[in-house]
Amino acid sequence: MNTRDQIFSGTKEVDEKLSINQSNLEEYLKNIFGDKMSINEIKQFKGGQSNPTYMIMTNQGDFVLRRQPPGKLLKSAHAVDREYRVITALSQTDVPVPRTYGYCDDEDVVGTKFFLMDHVKGNIYWELILPNLDEVARRDIYLSMNDTISKLHNVDFEKINLGDYGKHENYMQRQIHRWTKQYKDSKTQEIEEINELIDWLPKNIPMEEETSIVHGDFRLDNMIFDPETHQVKAILDWELSTLGNPIADFTYHMMSWRLPAAAKGLGMLGADLKSLNIPSEHEYSELYYKKTGRNKIENWDFYMAYNIFRLAGIAQGIVGRVRDGTASSSEAKNYEAFVPILGKIGWDIVRGIK
Repeated sequence: MNTRDQIFSGTKEVDEKLSINQSNLEEYLKNIFGDKMSINEIKQFKGGQSNPTYMIMTNQGDFVLRRQPPGKLLKSAHAVDREYRVITALSQTDVPVPRTYGYCDDEDVVGTKFFLMDHVKGNIYWELILPNLDEVARRDIYLSMNDTISKLHNVDFEKINLGDYGKHENYMQRQIHRWTKQYKDSKTQEIEEINELIDWLPKNIPMEEETSIVHGDFRLDNMIFDPETHQVKAILDWELSTLGNPIADFTYHMMSWRLPAAAKGLGMLGADLKSLNIPSEHEYSELYYKKTGRNKIENWDFYMAYNIFRLAGIAQGIVGRVRDGTASSSEAKNYEAFVPILGKIGWDIVRGIK
């Protein structure tokens, strides 16, 4: 059986339906890098369920192009313009992001809107328990992730001109509405537990006090790590970023401790974290509190149930794109069986609260 590392790591030949016009792109690049710029080869990254991502190999180095998929798109999804904006703004801070070179909304260039950034060399890990690394490296990686999300949530977003990057109030209410709508728009099967969550969540939202930049999909495989120091070199995939509740963002990241290890590589419940030298849920959250100056999170189980519902909405959106023919990964079709599992886990958490 192939591991997630084998399935998602590296590049492949560009899918025919996601091909881009090399000569058009080369002309665009010449406007940025000069007339001597030429493209040697274009490959597609294996990962990336949402926005197709390409390695652009040129005579002046390697770059990464991230574009909207072609075809019918869900409203507010695939916002590569927002990705470009937040990555560019965060380059002024200590949050590790790739260097950006430009955003293009002229769909005649490659067929859809896109942006260009540096190819950051390093390792991307898709297996949460990091089976091919030793105990010291595992701990270093988790501590670096904790440090990185803490830095992100500590950023003064007004100072880097992101004060209008999202609304400052009612984040949870808006998010529940958004993912309910995406779930219903992409729905392919009836799942009672999801219906229960859709009814319960908006009636039980905790009081909100804080606003920060939130990544929206902060997890191990959305980061590039230095192979020697095991520090985060760059955070990737900012499509779901906005201004919002940092606690919701952090607890989404913490779902890994609550989801079963079989859950599409998104969980490690049942793994022997102590022998693996991976921080426990308690230790990891305590480190975050200390670095961000926050108190212990109240309503932890609400946020867990919400985030599992949100993940179900994301997964169902991928299923919907398979149905509509716009999914960008061959693994996307496997998500349909995953959504009911998430529904059961999320509703079981709610029943525990009740």
